Amino acid sequence: MRYTVDEKVFDLNPEIKFGIIIGTGLTNSATTEDDERRLRRSEAHMREMYGPDDVRSLPNVALYREVMSKAGINPNKFQVSVEAMYKRILKGGSLPTINALVDLCNAVSIEEIISLGGHDLADIHEDLEVRFSVEDDRFLPFGETEYEPVEPGELVFTSGNVVQTRKWVWRQSELGKVTPDSSHIIFQLVGFGDDPSFSNAMNAIEELARHRFGGSTQRFVVDRDHRSIAF
Repeated sequence: MRYTVDEKVFDLNPEIKFGIIIGTGLTNSATTEDDERRLRRSEAHMREMYGPDDVRSLPNVALYREVMSKAGINPNKFQVSVEAMYKRILKGGSLPTINALVDLCNAVSIEEIISLGGHDLADIHEDLEVRFSVEDDRFLPFGETEYEPVEPGELVFTSGNVVQTRKWVWRQSELGKVTPDSSHIIFQLVGFGDDPSFSNAMNAIEELARHRFGGSTQRFVVDRDHRSIAF
């Protein structure tokens, strides 16, 4: 299978980097006390460092918003998923526990202030691409059973014509949802330039995949000079 980023995406910001980790043979589980403790610790640390008014200026978040605006996506109407998560935390809320993989990915995202998502490869059957949408692209919203059409020209993450994430880093599909049975995952991280949060988060996800979930990993970086990988 291939993962490719269209060259037009780098016109939005030439420093964009996509970190890809393929985790295989993972053993997911319900969230343990240790898992939840790490999640709550990451939330508490974020509250110590930042206030509710800081969300849009957080490292990486401002750049995600800028790329979305350049792509014709209103980041106020279609809020970056991690921006919404951070806002909830900084207003005093806590994230619900879902399962160990999801909760620990959220913990890493909070710790490094970076967008990262996991997609179950059991639901993905065609090559993956970050590109602008075309005719016949479709999306299955979270919790739904019927696909909705996606108008051409939207920045998306797709498997063939099946959109995995709409409006770049806004909303993931029901397809690829990480469940307690998920064992073969593609983790996708989005960073910029030489920001250490990118490599720190990559290292953290690899560590979790291997040692918390007992799997093996492949690691890749996709950027303007290396736009496609095979795994």
